[in-house]
Amino acid sequence: MKQDAKTITMNILNGLSVGIIVALVPGAILNAIVKLLLPSFPQLAVVTYMTGAAMTLLPALSAVCVGMLAKFTPIQTSSLALAAIVGAGNYHLTKTGLTVAGTGDVINLAITLAIGYLLIVLLGDALKAYTILLIPSLVLVIAGGIGMLTLGPVSSITKYIGVVVHDVTALQPIVMGVLMGIIFAVLIVSPISTVGIATAISLTGIGAGSANLGIVGAGFALATYGWKANSFGTSLAHFLGSPKMQMANILSRPKLFFPMAINAGILGGIGAALNIQGTPASAGFGFSGLVGPLAALDAMGSVTVGNVLELTLLFFILPIALAYASHVLFTKTLHYQDPEDYALNYN
Repeated sequence: MKQDAKTITMNILNGLSVGIIVALVPGAILNAIVKLLLPSFPQLAVVTYMTGAAMTLLPALSAVCVGMLAKFTPIQTSSLALAAIVGAGNYHLTKTGLTVAGTGDVINLAITLAIGYLLIVLLGDALKAYTILLIPSLVLVIAGGIGMLTLGPVSSITKYIGVVVHDVTALQPIVMGVLMGIIFAVLIVSPISTVGIATAISLTGIGAGSANLGIVGAGFALATYGWKANSFGTSLAHFLGSPKMQMANILSRPKLFFPMAINAGILGGIGAALNIQGTPASAGFGFSGLVGPLAALDAMGSVTVGNVLELTLLFFILPIALAYASHVLFTKTLHYQDPEDYALNYN
């Protein structure tokens, strides 16, 4: 089993990203809706139990996705999942036994997955008939064990990053709103998972709201820039799905980051000025699944006509207006870019 460093890195990043999204999307979408309906339908409380259980499975789901991308055998993939569960740190040993809560530390999970992945590649088929007996134990003890050792230091670093972001946002909300919007717009068209980063540093409040609006701005801008070069469905997928679909085009033409980033920064700053907030789960999604707008509405505390109109303006009308203005400036006036730069072909 020979794989180069680039392939291994991309498999880990992409697998981790898919696992995070699958584990967090149900809660991000359903919890906000259930909270609104719970006073009238208390039976829906079971849905929050389901979404909570789904979140705790993030480490295992990510490991399975990595294993599938790496084309591991079922034994190797399952073994990687065992190590991931231990390394993520969301299982805790108490006096009454094991308890599980939250998603664990995403960055330490990535480290554990990388160690387990390399161990599996290194061992390959060398164990032959003893594979089923030895691989699960070796990967669990070695990769999982190293993950347990790194968990403390890594968690301290990620928590510190989260605290710094939160404190700076409190001191300079508009400036940080602009920066968060730009940073997450850039991340959403890179191989890095925006949801993973937001979850790893526990990005909350105004910072999460601005990050989400940055992705919204990027999604609508990219859809508009390539509207003439792409089908109607593909264009809509930029914000109903994910702007990450433009990753190859933008990474091959780095200058395309600039127009999109301006839109993202403006939206992020406006969101911070209006105190639009979010959660770690919502920060990296943008408009997709209405996760960002629903999280912002939930943070507002009540569903009023004014709140709904404000969010409609911020998450839909303003992004479209900015995207069109940006398109006129950078495409038609300055000839900085061309619709064909954003062409996507899935035939």
